[in-house]
Amino acid sequence: MTKADFTASLRDTLVTLPDGPLGVAVSGGGDSMALMVLMADWAKATGRPVFAATVDHGLRPEAAEEARFVAAVAARLGLRHALLRWTGWDGRGNLQDQARQARYRLLADWARRQDLSAVLVAHTRDDQAETLLLRMARGAGVDGLAAMADRFVQQDAVFVRPLLQARRDDLRRFLRDRGQDWIEDPSNEDTKFDRVKARQILPMLADFGLNADRMAQVAENLTEARAALNWAAHRFVSDNVNRVAGDLIVTRDTFLDLPAELARRIVVQALAWLNGAGYPPRRAEVAHFLAAIRDGKGATVQGCRMMPRKGGLHLFREYDAIKGLTATPGAAWDGRWILTGPDSDGCRIAALGEEGLTQCSDWRASGRPAAAVMADPAVWRDGRLIAAPLAGLPNGWQAKLGPERDDFAIPLLSH
Repeated sequence: MTKADFTASLRDTLVTLPDGPLGVAVSGGGDSMALMVLMADWAKATGRPVFAATVDHGLRPEAAEEARFVAAVAARLGLRHALLRWTGWDGRGNLQDQARQARYRLLADWARRQDLSAVLVAHTRDDQAETLLLRMARGAGVDGLAAMADRFVQQDAVFVRPLLQARRDDLRRFLRDRGQDWIEDPSNEDTKFDRVKARQILPMLADFGLNADRMAQVAENLTEARAALNWAAHRFVSDNVNRVAGDLIVTRDTFLDLPAELARRIVVQALAWLNGAGYPPRRAEVAHFLAAIRDGKGATVQGCRMMPRKGGLHLFREYDAIKGLTATPGAAWDGRWILTGPDSDGCRIAALGEEGLTQCSDWRASGRPAAAVMADPAVWRDGRLIAAPLAGLPNGWQAKLGPERDDFAIPLLSH
């Protein structure tokens, strides 16, 4: 790809973003330096503000000097630069995973402070191929092997990957043509990291036709397969899943007729909608859950319960998972319920529980099991039940799902 190709790719991506300043995450490596240079050119051409940020994970003594190098280049390009420091590593757990989570958290906080529309990150076609190889080694399914999305949300901030069609070598050639140096991180040669191993293996596979372009193409094919599976799952959900309050009721007979992958996909989405965990349960846990459905038994996973009942599968929040949660009126409780009402001074939102259930004489009118109603949000003041709008005791209060939880089926079509 040439600079004209890079610029066209950026333009096609950036015109779809809302107005406002944009951010660029810059480590100092060749990919992110090329993106910063391209975005500086774009900012001059369009007049749109562009900011840059570097995350110092505090893991290498050279990192501070590298951040100063990026800051100097950003200043020369006319971009304001921020240094974001992470000090959370305690020497335990998966270093790369914790560093990645910290990086996105720091960048998301920076994006909010600067009121950025999005933060651009410099993942390339080579990253796409390496990710596919890593996930293949871990036995991932269709979702795990599908291509990286060109945009995603982390910590409520929008991140965009505008260079997914670019090759790493082409970006470095662009920098050399501009006379711009970059930094080679020595950890990119450390084979104790799986991604480095994948990077070193890929050239060996090229003779067999599995180069970065072909691997990226496979990932894109699997993205299409994922979309088709999600479309079929959405059709099933539209016809066979009902929402009652915050619960989901699935027609059991039709569910049992589904191919295994569609059944798994629907269960994973149901759990995500119920608990908002942001990550799926382990595959073995889902398999156990599906086995319980086939055997006509109940099951609990990831803070959610499933109960066979009246020809359906009743899925709801597990009381034990949320019994200690509290929130103020108007704030999200359990990440999804918003309760509003009169005279809220001194009130708190907490699970109804068994104590509250005994005070709601009409709870059975909902047709839901007691275990599900106990996990509903209720209004309490000084240990006294004020209202339970989902359990037949509104007393002027309303309980509504937040907009991101309003439609269970939408996420199936948004990937």
